[in-house]
Amino acid sequence: MNNKIKWILITAALFLVLILVSLLSLTSGEFEISLGQLLPFLLDPSSMEYSVLMNIRLPRILLGIAVGGILSMAGVVLQGIYRNPLVEPYTLGISGGAALGVSLSIVFQLHIIIGAFMLSLSGFAGAFVAIFLVYFLSMKKGSLSVNKMLLIGVMISFIASSAMMFLLSVSTVEDVHSIVFWIMGSLEESNTMLIYALLIGAFAGLLLVSLFVRELNAIRIGEDQARHLGINTGVVIRILFVILSLLTGICVSVVGIIGFVGLIIPHVVRLFVGTDFRILLPCSFLGGGIFLIVCDIIARTIISPNELPIGVITGILGGIFFIIILHRSKTLEKS
Repeated sequence: MNNKIKWILITAALFLVLILVSLLSLTSGEFEISLGQLLPFLLDPSSMEYSVLMNIRLPRILLGIAVGGILSMAGVVLQGIYRNPLVEPYTLGISGGAALGVSLSIVFQLHIIIGAFMLSLSGFAGAFVAIFLVYFLSMKKGSLSVNKMLLIGVMISFIASSAMMFLLSVSTVEDVHSIVFWIMGSLEESNTMLIYALLIGAFAGLLLVSLFVRELNAIRIGEDQARHLGINTGVVIRILFVILSLLTGICVSVVGIIGFVGLIIPHVVRLFVGTDFRILLPCSFLGGGIFLIVCDIIARTIISPNELPIGVITGILGGIFFIIILHRSKTLEKS
């Protein structure tokens, strides 16, 4: 089968799965709605069901698509740049910086004094500081050292985590609960403007990164080989790093730390579509959205009427999937 036809079929299949899991998310929850009732309720703005669908469930779906897509896209690109299958968006210290920013906002009551938006703003500020430090500390004689960037990112994560542990040890019980709950992640965001902005940013980011698929395919083989092909690897890596880091920082500031999405989804998608970024990038984006929506459904229904933090579900499922993939790869190597 021609590669392009195969890619179109795979992308269409993933898009169909995304629609199906979105419909499942709309009909699942403490307040159950059958598929046949969905359209009549959506056409009746005066009903309580309409309010549940449009104000609670649909925003979570859109946020899941945006966040899952961004984290998966960032994961697959960073793994290609670093040529390391264990790299994910949070490896570069972004999550640690955001968590520290939110923790400071909670401890100093900024979200109460100024407004609830300060949590997201503080999270993004913390992520931005981490991105700034990783970028400029990795510069050496005007060039960006990829290996140094990775090591600095890990060290910043450790420093931020230690600082956050200190804040937790001197905070009140209420503040500790707020910090821990935020760290575990949630798609429960009431600001619809923020959700739509993040969704637009996700698709804009996908479009921008897609412009570099040729360069990414070359860098994946090696930076030296890419330079021989006339690609300015330093500029490409800088542009992609800034785009993906900022998008990841916004995600973390809005939904908290949702782990394993940017690590596991690229691995799963590669098993089906290969390593060509022309198909790997859009499929990873769709796969991340599907995975996060499914995890949100489980988080909302498994102990209903209570709700689990989505980071708990992504951590458990992601860890299990990753172990299975590693075991499968070892089995294939032996055979």
